[in-house]
Amino acid sequence: MMRMRSLWLIANRASGSNSPAAIEALETCCGDNGFTLERRIAFPDESLPDAAALDAAGIDTLAVYAGDGTVNAAVTGLYGWGGAILVLPGGTMNLLARRLHGDAPAEEIVARAGAGAARRVRPPIARTDYGDALAGLLAGPGTSWYAVREALRDVDIAEMAESAGEALAETTGGSMLRCAEPRLGREDGYPLIEVTPGAWGLQLDAYHAENAGEFLQQGWALLRRQFREGPHDRLGLVDRVAVADLDGRPIGLLIDGEHAQGRPREEFAVAACEVDLLATQNGC
Repeated sequence: MMRMRSLWLIANRASGSNSPAAIEALETCCGDNGFTLERRIAFPDESLPDAAALDAAGIDTLAVYAGDGTVNAAVTGLYGWGGAILVLPGGTMNLLARRLHGDAPAEEIVARAGAGAARRVRPPIARTDYGDALAGLLAGPGTSWYAVREALRDVDIAEMAESAGEALAETTGGSMLRCAEPRLGREDGYPLIEVTPGAWGLQLDAYHAENAGEFLQQGWALLRRQFREGPHDRLGLVDRVAVADLDGRPIGLLIDGEHAQGRPREEFAVAACEVDLLATQNGC
């Protein structure tokens, strides 16, 4: 007989396409694959669990079915916990889930874990003074498009139009960001630098555009979170990087999709995640 293991599930209905029907189907899938779902936590209506609550309930596996921002909060909030976290693709980009499982759907990932085809890992992450980026971070004036994305999510047309105008002005006329240490890429900087943690360190990609049309195209790509389609330079792999705004202005940041306001100079370093995650395939 299949050995049943107790599980708590965090689900965010506001993430991606997490409809009540999709969440119910996932719960059924958990039961079909050896997990007894002891509790479902509806974030953000309910608080994320801490290690003490999980230990008191005898839970050693926590599943998170949400977007990268919610996953980040759940994982970093459990640093030091002795259990393991199963990250499921429940958002728009699902970058961390892809690192751990490839493009597999949530049901397939649960089936792999239930069959014992999962391994505890502590993948490299990008450490900042504002929190750890488990999947990656963006820095520079190009991050101003996040406000347009939020307005688009809320179907606020007026706010979206106003934010888009401000973002275009900021991206085309704002000061640029350059890699200050080590000195990599263009000396005149970029509107957007991406930092992606992986097995060999932090991968640096710098995005640029040469005219207003390309800036608009890049902004639209950011809204769809497909900015990697835009023109960019691969700057290299490093263990630590310092970026600086050429005009000494505060640097906008997106850490796993969540906005933070940085200082005119910021440093990012590779580090190890401080709680076990379950992986079902080789990742970066």
